[in-house]
Order: sequence, then C-alpha cells, then structure tokens
Amino acid sequence: MLSPRRSRHSAAAIGVGLSAALMLSACAGGSAGEGSADGTIEVWAHTGQASETAALQELVEEFNSSQTEVTANLTLIPEADYTSTIQATSAEELPDVMEMDAPTMASFAYDRKLVPLEDIVSPETLENRIQGVAESGTYNDATYAVGMFDVGLGLWGNKKLLDEAGIDIPTVAEDAWTTEEFSANLAKLADVTPSGNAIDLGEANGFAAEWGTFTTTPVIWSAGGTIIKDGVADGVLNSPENVAALTEWASWKEHTDPNTSGSAFPDEDIALTVTGNWMYPTFSEALGEDLVLMPLPDFGSGTKSGHGSWQWGVTPAAEGNTDAAGAFLDHLLTDESITSMVEANAAVPGSTTALEQSELYGSGKPLELFATNLASACGSESVTADCVAVARPVTPGYPSVTSAFGSALLAIWGGADVQGELDSATRAIDSDFSDNNGYQDD
Repeated sequence: MLSPRRSRHSAAAIGVGLSAALMLSACAGGSAGEGSADGTIEVWAHTGQASETAALQELVEEFNSSQTEVTANLTLIPEADYTSTIQATSAEELPDVMEMDAPTMASFAYDRKLVPLEDIVSPETLENRIQGVAESGTYNDATYAVGMFDVGLGLWGNKKLLDEAGIDIPTVAEDAWTTEEFSANLAKLADVTPSGNAIDLGEANGFAAEWGTFTTTPVIWSAGGTIIKDGVADGVLNSPENVAALTEWASWKEHTDPNTSGSAFPDEDIALTVTGNWMYPTFSEALGEDLVLMPLPDFGSGTKSGHGSWQWGVTPAAEGNTDAAGAFLDHLLTDESITSMVEANAAVPGSTTALEQSELYGSGKPLELFATNLASACGSESVTADCVAVARPVTPGYPSVTSAFGSALLAIWGGADVQGELDSATRAIDSDFSDNNGYQDD
C-alpha cells in the first residue's frame, strides 16, 4: 500500500513505477524480518553509467567476501524508473538500504521512508564527509543520507578559441567574469568559432527537466535570489532579482548552440559549455591542454555552483538489523571504496581524506576548482557571498518546486515573459505547499 503521508505531487509518478516496484518488492521478500534472521540486507541502487555500475557491483562483492556475518543483495533499477519506484513502494516493502538522488532525500524522509543515520553509520564516517555531502544529506538537523561522491558544475572552455578572441581566462572563483564581461565574451567567441555560436547550456537535456533547475539555480543565487524560503515561494521565486537574472540568462540564447549532436564542445565547434565534472574524461581526451575549467559568471553576489548527487540511506525495513546496514554503508564510504568509485565516474570524492589524495581534485590538480567550491557549500536559504556550492532546496516539496520552476525556465527560454512565468510557478508551488500543510512534520 502507499504511505498515508503520500504528497499530492508524487501521485502522477506512481503509475510509472508501480509494476516495477511490486516486482522488486516480491523479489526482496520483505527484508526487515529476513535480514535480521539470516544476516542478509537488501540493497537498491540505480543503473548509472556502465563504469559506475560495475564499480558498485565490485564493491558489494568485496563487502560480502570480506566477512561472513552479513550478505548484501544488490538490486539495480533503471535510472529513469528509480525515483518513481521508491515513491510507489510502501516503507515496509523497501529494501534495508537504498540509493537516492540528493534532492529527493527530504521527500523520502518526510514520507518516513528513511531513518536518521547518526546511530547507524560510524561517527568516523560522518565526520570525514566533505561539506557538500554533509549539507545535501541533512534534513531537520539530522543526517538521512551519506554519499560516496559529490558533483560540481562549471564553465568549461577551449583555450585555443579563448586566446584567439583575446579573452582572459579566470581559474578561481574570485576572478569569475561579471555578467557584462560574460555577455561581451559570448559575442567575441561567436565570431571565432566554426559554428558561429559560443556556448552550450545543455538545452538538449531539457530545461523543464531536472537539468534546468540544476544548471540555472546558480544564476539566481549569484544574483542574490533563491527559489523558496520558509516554505513560501511568493516574493521569493518571483523577486526582482530573479526576474533580472533570468532575463539576462535568456539573452544568452542568441549565442547558444542547441548541441543536437551532443558533441559540439569536444568537436571544437563552440568555445564554452556549462556542465559537470563527469564530462572531464571526454573533454580532456578531445581537447588535451586546451581544456580549461572556469567559474560560472558572477551576477553580483559571487559566482555560484550547484551540487548534490546520489547518496545512500537506511529505511525502516532495516529495523532490528541496522548494524548490518551500517556496516555496509561504512564499507562503501571508506577511502578505498570511494576511490574505486570516483575512478569510474570522475566525481568529487565524498570524504575529506580521499579528496586530499585525489589525482583530479587535490591541490594543484585539474579539477581543484570543484573541490574548492564544495568546501564552502551552503543551503539555498542561507546563501552568502562567500558560499559557492549551493544545494538545491532541501524540502519534501522539492518535486513540485523543480517541476514548476523547470516549466517556467522552458517557457522563458522560448521567449515568454519572465515575470509572468515566475508568477505562475510561484502560484503552483505555494498551492502545493498549502495542500500539504507546508510539508510540516507532525
């Protein structure tokens, strides 16, 4: 059955994953009781990129062979169905341990599908987390999720084309281009690129999808705005700061490449692209020493960057067997396990000690900017000029927030009135929160 705390916004997703959830629950066989009896824990994870999935499977095998007390049974679920499968599964039918995308954590905690980890995961593991992982795993002052890695968002450039256009290259947050400089540089770069366009903003990924929220919230945070505050969007999402910022963002369309080929930047048809650390292997292979990583433009309150990736949590189904669940998570979060995973997916190591040893993100390494950004991570309701990496809103109502905001972004990119679209999104969000009693815990 569905949780009685099921929020209205998730109902639309239930049908998508219901059959898969029932099938998976039947395979799990009710992990809470059986896990306690035979030392077996059920684990769900998403099927990501092939190298990442292979690394996880190997880590599970290592855990199982490292001792005889606990066996972890891993079930992989396609990423497209993963979140809806969890939404459609009652708490008692979930596995003992499950993976989740960071922005969904608060919703699952609110629906009583996660339990706090302070007494489950070792203190050493919790204390060793990088700031970004700690920030995005916390809800109501409790830790509900821990992550092996985090992600960074940045502005990648082709040094050869930047030099040809006579443009200085910023490499630290303090030197980020202003919006005026950024717009002027787009025009200069469009004149020297083979395509006649300057930048790829990921339009092909869909601004109405999560990509839009992830890549565009840094624009409004940098302008001094945010999406929601104290459970209210009115006067926040549709603020003058956000209207001005998204008007500027939409103006970049003139020099933006739709990148329908998916390879405009590595093919050197354009000079800039906004995307995450996971593209480093592809970009570095294509551009070599001409690849540069830069901070996103500064709209007046300092450059900002998004973060928050896949994390792990323990469900109520593990009751009576949380020691086994904790042992499994502690294994995943050792420096050795983290290093194996980030070698597969090029993500930012999630522990401070693994980060210090990283060949990509350590001091003086090619992706150090991402690590530096994450060291100053903060929440979206407490953004300061000194904070660079900002987590998307940690709220049980996040699905309705990103849905409404994404719809507004798509319309704005298409030429719609910015104020009108943000007003419409504001009404949708506030209506959802009102219908769900502000997502207040009982």
